[in-house]
Amino acid sequence: MRKIHVIGIGAGDPDQLTLQAVKAMKSTDVFFILDKGEEKDDLVRLRRELLDAHCADGTFRVVEARDPARDRKAGGADYSPAVVGWRSRRAEIYERLVADELGEDECGAFLVWGDPSLYDGTLGVLEEVLDRGAVAFSYDVVPGISSVSSLAARHRTGLNRVGRPVQITTGRRLADRGFPEGVDDVVVMLDAHQAFLQYQSSTDGGVGGVSGVGGVGGVGGVGDMGGMYVYWGAYVGTADEILVSGPLDEAAPRIEALRAEARERKGWIMDTYLLRRNLD
Repeated sequence: MRKIHVIGIGAGDPDQLTLQAVKAMKSTDVFFILDKGEEKDDLVRLRRELLDAHCADGTFRVVEARDPARDRKAGGADYSPAVVGWRSRRAEIYERLVADELGEDECGAFLVWGDPSLYDGTLGVLEEVLDRGAVAFSYDVVPGISSVSSLAARHRTGLNRVGRPVQITTGRRLADRGFPEGVDDVVVMLDAHQAFLQYQSSTDGGVGGVSGVGGVGGVGGVGDMGGMYVYWGAYVGTADEILVSGPLDEAAPRIEALRAEARERKGWIMDTYLLRRNLD
C-alpha cells in the first residue's frame, strides 16, 4: 500500500529539522511540493535546500503542483465556507498527485512548514482524500518545531507563567471575540489585520488604535486588562527574521511599521506573537 509521511520541517531555520524528520525524508521516494506563487518562491527553495542537504541524489523525485487560490477577503459567515472550499480543491490536487505520481509500494511525503498539528490543513486534506475512497494510503506524522516554539525561544521567554494557562488563537478570533476570559497569555497566529492594535491604551480608558480591526467584542480598556506586553516575530528562524518585544503601547507602532515594510518588500509575511497581560 502507498504510504505518506507528513513531515514538520520547523519555522524556517534548517537546523530545526529533527533527526526523526531526516530519517523520514531518507525513506521517501516522492516529495510533493505545492507552489504558492512567485512571491512565496523562497518557501519552495527552502524545501529543496533541505532535500539537497539530507537526501542523496537519485534516491527521490520531486513533484510540484500549484496551490489553489483562496478567497482571503471572505469574512464573517463566509469565512468557514471559503476555507472548506479551498481545502476541498486542495484535496482534489492531493488525490491526483498520490494516484498518478506515487506507486503502490512507494512512500511519498509532504514537507510542512512548522508543525503539521498546529494551524496547518495538511492532515485534514489527507483525511478528506481518504474519505473520497478513490485512492488508498496510510500516513504518519512527524512533528516539527512550530513558529510558536521558535518565537518563545528567540525571545527567551516561556509561553505561560506559573499556574496560569496559555491559549493559542487566531487574529480573526481575537478581533471578533476579544481577549479570552481567564487567560493572561495568548499566542496569536494568522493575524492579517493586526488585532493587537486594539489593546493599546487610550486617553479615555477604552481600547484605542483599532486601525481597521474588526469588532472589539466587549473588551474593556487596558486599565481593565492590567496592561499588555507583546513578544512579536516575523519570518522567525529565517534570514529575514524580525523580532520586537516590549510594552504594547511602545511596541505596537514599531511592529505596525516593520510589518508594512516587510510585506511590501517580500510580498507576504508570516508572523506570530505572544500577547501578555501584566499581572503586577
